[in-house]
Amino acid sequence: MPAKTNAPLAAPLRALELPLLLAVPLALLACAYLDIAQSALLTALVALLALWLMFASYEASRPGLRDVMPSVVMGAVAAAGRILFAPIPDFKPVSAIAIMSGAVFGRSCGFMVGALAALVSNAFFGQGSWTPWQMYAWGLVGYLAGVFAERGWMERPSFRYGYALASGLLYGAILDSWNLVGWVHPITWQSAVANYALGLPHSVTHAVATLVFLRLIWQPWVRKLTRVRTKYAIRG
Repeated sequence: MPAKTNAPLAAPLRALELPLLLAVPLALLACAYLDIAQSALLTALVALLALWLMFASYEASRPGLRDVMPSVVMGAVAAAGRILFAPIPDFKPVSAIAIMSGAVFGRSCGFMVGALAALVSNAFFGQGSWTPWQMYAWGLVGYLAGVFAERGWMERPSFRYGYALASGLLYGAILDSWNLVGWVHPITWQSAVANYALGLPHSVTHAVATLVFLRLIWQPWVRKLTRVRTKYAIRG
């Protein structure tokens, strides 16, 4: 029998997910424009609020054990993949696994996989002020994959692999923007260009890695995971 949903909380929290996720980059833009002295703290609070809301929304849906398992297992696989490829800077499978999880099991699972992968793998790489931003960025990559899958767009290879490339650039843009807003003062167009130029090679490598890994795992993994989702009636 499917787990019961805590409807009074689940519905409004679900409705707030995308607006608050989008509020994070808007907060970065506002702090950059206003050049606020405490930008690092303020934007971190917004990112942490978005993470808290996503976890609260997931909890409010009262998932059963079988509904939780895909997030836990795929999050662990993504974390292990990141650690396994540690010798190759920025060439990691985390985004590809988060995309696939969101496409198969839904937006919430995609977010949880990306966020958990960052949190767990940083026990190896080191926790710090960057952890919430990595959790948010990888979570957003998986969440958007779920949103696109609901519209049937992820079934089109051109869109799917185009998003794989874009997701690597999106992840990099979020981390680079956090670095710019939080640690570069004053912010000028010269410092902004230098900041993003330094981060671009890392973002491009991440984008290419996501494309390579997604092409390798999409067909075999999606086929098996879809069978698991259907057999056990896993909710998205």
